[in-house]
Amino acid sequence: MNAEIKTGIIFGGLIAAGVVFLAILFTGLDESVSIIQDSGIKKAPNLVGISDYLNTSPEKLSNDMENKVILYDIWTYSCVNCIRTLPYITAWNEKYAEQGLLIIGIHSPEFEFEKNAENVQVAMDKYGIDYPVVLDNDMKTWKAFENNYWPRKYIADHQGNLRYDHIGEGGYQETEKIIQQLLEERSKAMKIEDVSTMTSLVSIEEFEHTLFRTPEVYFGYKFAQNRNQLGSEEGFQHEKIVKYQEPNNIELNKFYPIGNWNNHKDSMELTETKGSIKLSYNAKEVNIVTENYAELEIFLDGVPLTKEYQGTDMTDSSKIKVSNPGMYNIISNEISSSHIMEIKIEGKGFQIFTFTFG
Repeated sequence: MNAEIKTGIIFGGLIAAGVVFLAILFTGLDESVSIIQDSGIKKAPNLVGISDYLNTSPEKLSNDMENKVILYDIWTYSCVNCIRTLPYITAWNEKYAEQGLLIIGIHSPEFEFEKNAENVQVAMDKYGIDYPVVLDNDMKTWKAFENNYWPRKYIADHQGNLRYDHIGEGGYQETEKIIQQLLEERSKAMKIEDVSTMTSLVSIEEFEHTLFRTPEVYFGYKFAQNRNQLGSEEGFQHEKIVKYQEPNNIELNKFYPIGNWNNHKDSMELTETKGSIKLSYNAKEVNIVTENYAELEIFLDGVPLTKEYQGTDMTDSSKIKVSNPGMYNIISNEISSSHIMEIKIEGKGFQIFTFTFG
């Protein structure tokens, strides 16, 4: 075998290996979506450890689940990624409920205040949720599904077999096609006539994420483990009130509380009447998760927030009053940009849990 042939064989082998590697790589990027094949079918687990039933009762839900295609939506109401999926889920409920689809919201909380049924009901009213929601406060159903993500959607066919699995946002058209397919199977199996599911898909403008954006910021010392973005020299001090000083420099993607703040495992709590938070970020959207009453004024680069950047929950261009525990959208713009944000706070006892970005 001459040198040219040897070179050609080696070169061809390298190309083939590269193609295989890329195929594996791009397959891995699609792991958030899984259409479960016949060989991998398993039964949907029971709903266990449920503390409250909203829009239903245990008996009614058990009866309603019989012979239904069921979409299980694992969510929590202060999670922005969960909230962005809700317009699609409520639209599917309205469109397919009479054709045999049952949607069950499995509310598995991230923060303590999300365990309160009244708080969850307020959020359900806000987002127009009238399908059953069960409160999985001890995360037992979460564990039964072997889940690790918010949000996550599973779809079971009318026989209770899990047939579809999607993690996170997106995949809405594919998810709806699976719903249609399983409703069609149900109709044929149960010999239901005059049921047509093959209609046009729900059309809702999908949120477009900024590719390079500030990651989620956690204010609690437990939640911030391995992802500490507190830039202040004083650092986290477990269950202690810390006087945080005005920073000399502000680094990108780090936050700086100013004033007296009590360090909790899931939040920081303002222990005096006034305080502030500074943050250098890159995104087109900023959300905060808070609890307890306070009046906030938002500044970008030293100037009060203008209408150009006004979030959907702002009461005027630069001010907002927060009370109900949950998520508030404070900044929204069509394009991503970098800014130094300052939130001036009036309200002793105000708690902040996270910043999230889009």
